[in-house]
Amino acid sequence: MKFVLATQNPKKREEMAAILSGLGVDIVTEEELGVRVEVEETGETFGQNAALKAKAVMEATGLPAIGDDSGLCVDAMNGAPGIYSARYGGEELDDAGRCALVLEMMHGQTDRSAHFETVICCAFPNGDWFAAKGDCHGSIAFAPMGTGGFGYDPIFFLTEQQKTFAQLSAEEKAAISHRGNALRAFRQKLETYLKNHPEASA
Repeated sequence: MKFVLATQNPKKREEMAAILSGLGVDIVTEEELGVRVEVEETGETFGQNAALKAKAVMEATGLPAIGDDSGLCVDAMNGAPGIYSARYGGEELDDAGRCALVLEMMHGQTDRSAHFETVICCAFPNGDWFAAKGDCHGSIAFAPMGTGGFGYDPIFFLTEQQKTFAQLSAEEKAAISHRGNALRAFRQKLETYLKNHPEASA
């Protein structure tokens, strides 16, 4: 059964294909199908935005589609940057600039708790859909640490590991990250769906 991933990122395709291996599904990207769907992320939650992406790509391709949305939520900032994580502070800022902005906003804050959240949604042409969520809790560091990862990884500190996401190996991060947790939950839900809907994978 073929699923199209609502992304232009080939690394996400590899990641999804790896986590779903053994289920008899084939993951393709929009680019591989010769389509490019621009989705306006008008949702108020990660789940709503993930569903918007999945539904739009499903309608454009006629295939089951998988969309996701992720972000950093900081308690002392009332959940910001949240769904605006990728463009927080304006399009002109890069990852380092966004990290610096969050650190500036957190200056003097004693409550530095935060979490990352990912929601992955799958939409089927028959109208069925489901979503899986993953999160990872930590705190905002006082300065960037580490050179790995991307986005807010250098300032997201994990108490148990005593490291930021950017100081973990890719394998260590995948084992505990919001995205890793969401992917594992998504695999379980898809496996259950395919067992209960054998016609879907025929």
